[in-house]
Amino acid sequence: MADAMAGRMAFLTTPRAERARRDAHERLGDWREVYRPGPPLPLVSGQAERCMDCGLPFCHAACPLGNLVPEWNRLTADGDWRAAAARLLATNNFPEFTGRLCPAPCESACVLAIDGAAVAIKNVELAIADRAWAEGWDRPQRPERPEPGGRVAVIGSGPAGLAAAQQLTRAGHATTVFERADRPGGLLRYGIPPFRLEKHRLDRRLDQLRAEGTEFRTGVWVGRDVTGEQLRAGYDAVVVAVGAAAHREPGVPGRGLAGVHPAMEYLTWANRVDEGDRASSPLSAAGLRVVIVGGGDTAADCLGTALRQGAASVTQLDINPCPPERRGAGQPWPVHPKVYRETTSHEESGASPAGESVGMGAGGAAVADGCGRVFEAVTVGFEPGPDGRLAAVRFAAAEPVGRGPRAGTERVLPAQLALLALGFTGPEPGQPLFDQLGLGLGPTGVLERDDGFGTAVDGVFVAGDAGRGQSLIVWAIAEGRAAAAAVDRHLRGRTELPAPVRASAQALGL
Repeated sequence: MADAMAGRMAFLTTPRAERARRDAHERLGDWREVYRPGPPLPLVSGQAERCMDCGLPFCHAACPLGNLVPEWNRLTADGDWRAAAARLLATNNFPEFTGRLCPAPCESACVLAIDGAAVAIKNVELAIADRAWAEGWDRPQRPERPEPGGRVAVIGSGPAGLAAAQQLTRAGHATTVFERADRPGGLLRYGIPPFRLEKHRLDRRLDQLRAEGTEFRTGVWVGRDVTGEQLRAGYDAVVVAVGAAAHREPGVPGRGLAGVHPAMEYLTWANRVDEGDRASSPLSAAGLRVVIVGGGDTAADCLGTALRQGAASVTQLDINPCPPERRGAGQPWPVHPKVYRETTSHEESGASPAGESVGMGAGGAAVADGCGRVFEAVTVGFEPGPDGRLAAVRFAAAEPVGRGPRAGTERVLPAQLALLALGFTGPEPGQPLFDQLGLGLGPTGVLERDDGFGTAVDGVFVAGDAGRGQSLIVWAIAEGRAAAAAVDRHLRGRTELPAPVRASAQALGL
């Protein structure tokens, strides 16, 4: 009993520790994942013991999947990894993805985070997921229902589409996933660099879906190669999960210069090289001075990619002020706060001579953090060289209100490659599929739907970023699961599938 009580009180005695990452200099020499190989099971078990098993666990509410965090923490701490995996897989189709890619709003809502270090939930999740694969616990699940289901088409193979497809197939529906790219996976395949998600993990999960009965049709652009009318005629229900690929533009002079590219175009080519499509990318940072416009995860992915490609220098311009080290008065627990975070790419930038800092000097408010990142910097324009290609990026300190350029602070930064990582607004407008299915874009640029993921067209549903706008991978998976439940109910009149969120659900906030 004493040992059990000691474990229950570990949050008072055991400091937070995270899974060890490989040395930043070593990581820059390859494209493998940043973590040291091998699951750190003793470390993770000790960290899981820090969970307080709260009577009202806010980590549930912060995670749209409703992950049973205290339950699998306790099972992991007790050494029952198989039961912990069962708890994790009960709410999350792809924990090996979220354990690597999710920013972990559950940790921000951990009770320990009120005035200390949260439980390392994300690390525990990743260790459980990886062990489940290693031990063969995460097996294909063939449908067990005796009654036949319907025929369902899922358009898009990102996390929302894959989650919807897996849930529907396991419920007994004949599910086909249409993907316009040559391989399935969406942004998991071509948007996320391999140092954050090695693609063999994605391929392994896709093989599982195929073994369960999900069919994939790649290289098919729905709306052009197959019309919406044909889908409606051949399937009982359609789930539109095409993501949010419409990127924001800076709207400044010189945008059309050669050498100025959307971040996702750049990342896609880099991932194609990693997939073996070609020996080198036609859009590479090798030997170039690079400027990344934007401050989010996509910008960090561009940074890590450019460093590995051998850029001569990389500077990141973030229009926002440098966030505080700890949550401020306007971001109380349990909301996911905007605090200073250094990604693995920023660690690598600090270890590379290419990650140079650029300060604004005495006349400007923007500051650099030592990793080639400049805050409060607004892009003013792109300048051409004698050959007509990009030669420099003009930027200035951003005004506190309105984020316009502050007079007298403008600077010129030499650059041969500028990557625009300003976020995404919704699905690409003008797709013929939308007219063919009778779908409309709302005022925010996303596809219109009701709170149950249905559209004005009977049997057509919308899931993921296409209906929510740019969001997190956990929201995409949660929406895919919930949309699958809506389709199952539509086809059978009832459903036993879980629906973790409504279409109108929002993250914890004020």
